[in-house]
Amino acid sequence: MRIENPFRLGFIATIGVLTALVLGGMVASLSTILTYIGAALFLALGFEPIIAFLERHRWPRWAAIISSLGGAAIALGLVVWALIPSIATQVEQLSVRYSSIVNDLAGSNVIEWVDERFPDLQAQEFVTDALEWLRNNLATIGGGVLEVGFGIVNAFFGVLIVFILMLYFVSSMNSIKRGFYQLLPASKRARTAELTEQITASVGKFVLGQVALGLANGILSFTFLSIIGASMPAAFALIAFLGSLIPLVGTLSASVIIVLLQLALMPVDSSVWWMAALYYVIYMQVEAYVISPRIMSSAVQVPGAIVVIAALTGGTLLGLLGALVAIPIAAAILLIVKQVWIPSQNER
Repeated sequence: MRIENPFRLGFIATIGVLTALVLGGMVASLSTILTYIGAALFLALGFEPIIAFLERHRWPRWAAIISSLGGAAIALGLVVWALIPSIATQVEQLSVRYSSIVNDLAGSNVIEWVDERFPDLQAQEFVTDALEWLRNNLATIGGGVLEVGFGIVNAFFGVLIVFILMLYFVSSMNSIKRGFYQLLPASKRARTAELTEQITASVGKFVLGQVALGLANGILSFTFLSIIGASMPAAFALIAFLGSLIPLVGTLSASVIIVLLQLALMPVDSSVWWMAALYYVIYMQVEAYVISPRIMSSAVQVPGAIVVIAALTGGTLLGLLGALVAIPIAAAILLIVKQVWIPSQNER
């Protein structure tokens, strides 16, 4: 290749690099908004199989949408209604228990006893230094608490934005698809529409499959924890449900959290925590080899190695949302490769 005007070539290359940098900065600045859009679209596709099922049974789309969203809202309300009394009672019990412990420690001259038995520890000086540090860093601690408060408020508005976007995507899903198809050449619209429907159906079935796994884990956890007399079974069933929504590591993480909290909340000589640990070890095996294959068999057909790689990559790039959407995205890519790229290669 002969370069007739090096200055022009360098100028165009520089403009291209600057444009790429500007676009990259814009994407980085809009990462939060893009995350909200991705989460809302992911949830909307999860409702789509239910809406399509109702439409096939001659429900108007508006009625199917209202019924699906209303059913989800009622279920969420029932969960919250069941959790509030249990959590309030447990918080009151913990307050009474640990208040008595603190009062016993305060009235027993523990510091003087430690100084007498272990003079090298200098417990009184340690307490004095700790109180001095607390006074000097009170403003910093207050600022941290304020920052946590702002974080909670931002999280609330983020959930609200995702909910509003989800409503829009659910109500206008067909219009969005038709608008996307019209941007393509007429000769490719039919094939693109077919692939798009398969991909969206795969994502929707994946979401429903994860929710079904979460419900199974939550219901079984609530039943077992109630039988063994565990602390706050409804709250820990919710933790089990939310954990099962996360592919690969969600069930394990939720199980560890539940066992550790039972160990902290129950009396020291209680056998609840190790019974819960034994239960979750058995449940994870049953879920991995019995429940999950049957629920997810029609959802996402992805080899195990690709599932692990996709989940790790998605989690690294986008956190929890990335781990959730990585597997259906991998399934969509495999579908495109099998039905588009490989046939085109065979024709050459």
